[in-house]
Amino acid sequence: MSGSGERSIVRLNENGILLGVMKTLSMWLIFALLSAVMAALVAIFGKIGLSGIDANTATAVRAVIMALFLVLVVVFEGKISQVSTILANKKALTFIIASGLAGALSWLFYFLALKYGKVSQVGPIDKLSVVIAVILAVIFLGEKISLINAIGVFLIAAGALLVAVK
Repeated sequence: MSGSGERSIVRLNENGILLGVMKTLSMWLIFALLSAVMAALVAIFGKIGLSGIDANTATAVRAVIMALFLVLVVVFEGKISQVSTILANKKALTFIIASGLAGALSWLFYFLALKYGKVSQVGPIDKLSVVIAVILAVIFLGEKISLINAIGVFLIAAGALLVAVK
């Protein structure tokens, strides 16, 4: 298995003749697709759950549930001792705190948008975060994107806006 999580599968026919080598999906792609499915469920469950409920309070309850679940995952994986490593690394801790605050604000705004809007409109606009993340990665992280990647990012933005228009 390579560092990207790809692996090859050799395919043979019933007579044992090599049909070819097929690359399996990279682990990052599998996890990204699972993330997309779970994010879609957040929108649906959130919209249903917000009926007659304060969005900020609902977001706080959601955050507590997520925190407890994630602590259990870390404990189950036997990695709870790594918390002290993170706390000792000031740079990592600073950016993890910033990420946590940005995530909390994202959730607050997302749940407020769901409370007042349709999932079919809020969801696509929220996914403009993909476009914004790519732009910020190019500016602040020095990541390079090809022309085809830039066209893809543009199409994501255009698609999100087209889907959200009434």
